[in-house]
Amino acid sequence: MAEEWRSWLALAGLGAFHGLNPAMGWLFAVALGLHRQSRAMVYLSLVPIALGHALSVALVGAAFVLAGLSVNAQVLGLGCGLLLIGWGLYHWGYRHRHRVRFGMQTGLAGIFLWSFLVTTAHGAGPMLWPILMPICFPSGATSGAAEPASIAVAGVMVHSAAMLAVTATIACVVHEWLGVGILRRVWVNLDAVWTVALLAAGTMLLIASL
Repeated sequence: MAEEWRSWLALAGLGAFHGLNPAMGWLFAVALGLHRQSRAMVYLSLVPIALGHALSVALVGAAFVLAGLSVNAQVLGLGCGLLLIGWGLYHWGYRHRHRVRFGMQTGLAGIFLWSFLVTTAHGAGPMLWPILMPICFPSGATSGAAEPASIAVAGVMVHSAAMLAVTATIACVVHEWLGVGILRRVWVNLDAVWTVALLAAGTMLLIASL
């Protein structure tokens, strides 16, 4: 039971980590609010940001559940681990060459599409696999689609809610008090952190599956 609760907390923590990344949404929400000179637009922008992120993660989660119902759990774990490591190496070598580009003054539909594409390109969905595996398929069983599917849906909801909460908090603080100028003074290379996280998650999943 304690291990299961740790998995749920990890899903929420990973969502919070995604919310910290300006590329995942809050910077666009603030920029659009400043451009439209509208506080309401900052918060309205959070809806397509959250929906785009959740859709990307949900599609990857659905693929994970389908694979888990038809593939041996150990094989699935090894495959997911290799995929995460490969994705991490890709980001390490090519993250500055392949960017999802949208103008900072795009509309709500553009923000939804951009959020979906950025979440997919960053490999946010596959990062949930090491956490979902022990709670969706605790014994490696491949029968009974309802329970793994419902657990995966709940996991996506917990993850997305945490991501939205952090994104909304940062967008509010930056828009109301700090201003985007803080990015010139305080900056953390989250691309590098993200790459390390992908590699670490993939390595841990490989070790656990051996």
